[in-house]
Amino acid sequence: MKRCLWVLVVISYMLPAGLGAQTVDEIIAKNVQARGGLEKLHAIKSLRMTAKFSQGGFRAGFVQENKRDDKVREEVILQGMAQVQAYDGHSAWQINPFGGRKDPELMSQDDAKSLILDADLEGPLVDYKQKGHTAELMGHDPVEGTDCYKIKLTLKNGDVRYYYLDADSYLEIKFETQTKVRGTVQYNDTMLGDYGLVDGVYFPFSIESAETGTEDWARFTVEKIELNVPLEDSRFSLPATKTETKTAPAAE
Repeated sequence: MKRCLWVLVVISYMLPAGLGAQTVDEIIAKNVQARGGLEKLHAIKSLRMTAKFSQGGFRAGFVQENKRDDKVREEVILQGMAQVQAYDGHSAWQINPFGGRKDPELMSQDDAKSLILDADLEGPLVDYKQKGHTAELMGHDPVEGTDCYKIKLTLKNGDVRYYYLDADSYLEIKFETQTKVRGTVQYNDTMLGDYGLVDGVYFPFSIESAETGTEDWARFTVEKIELNVPLEDSRFSLPATKTETKTAPAAE
C-alpha cells in the first residue's frame, strides 16, 4: 500500500509538466497550420511581391520573385534603374547600376547567403529537417509585450536564426539572424506584421529589418502579393554579357 501511494505521488508531480509541454515540432506544425497549412504552402509554385522600400531618407520600389526550386530575383527600383540580385538554384549574381556596374557579376558565397535563404519559397521552418536544418525550443520570450515561443533554428550552412512565434496565433512576429560573413558574425533583427490572406495563405505585409542594436530600419511596405504567376527560368539565370554573346567569325 505504501509503495502504491508513493508511485501515485510521483505521477502526480510528473503529469502537469508532461501534459502542458509542447515539442518544437508541434509548435512549428501549428505555425505552418496558422499560415494556411502545408498543402497550400506546397501548392505555391511561384510568387511575386511588390513593395515600397524605405531606409532613412531613401525611397525606392522593390520587387521579389520566387520560383521552385530555390530560385529568387530581387530588384530595388529607382528612377527607372534597377539593382538586381538573383539566384537560380546554383549561382548568385547581381547588377548594380547605382555603383556604376551595368554588367552582371557573380556574387561571393558570403554575400549571397541572405539571398539564397530568400530563395526558400515557404521559409526555413517549413520542412526544416528535409532542408538540413535543426530546431530547438528555447521556451517563452516576450516581444514588445507579446508572449512568444522562441525557436532556435540552426541552418544547414551553420548560421543561426531565432524565431519568435506569437503564443496565441503561432505566426512569426520576429526573427533574429546570426550570419558569418568573411569570418565575422553579423547580427540582424527582423520584425513581421500586418498579416494578410492571399489565396488562403497568410503573409506579412509589413517587414522591418536592422542591424541588432541600431535604429537604422529598412522598411518594406508590401502592396501586392501574387501567387503562381508565370515566371521564366531565364529571369533567374546569369545573363550573357556582350563579350559572351559575340559569335565566332565564319570559316572561309
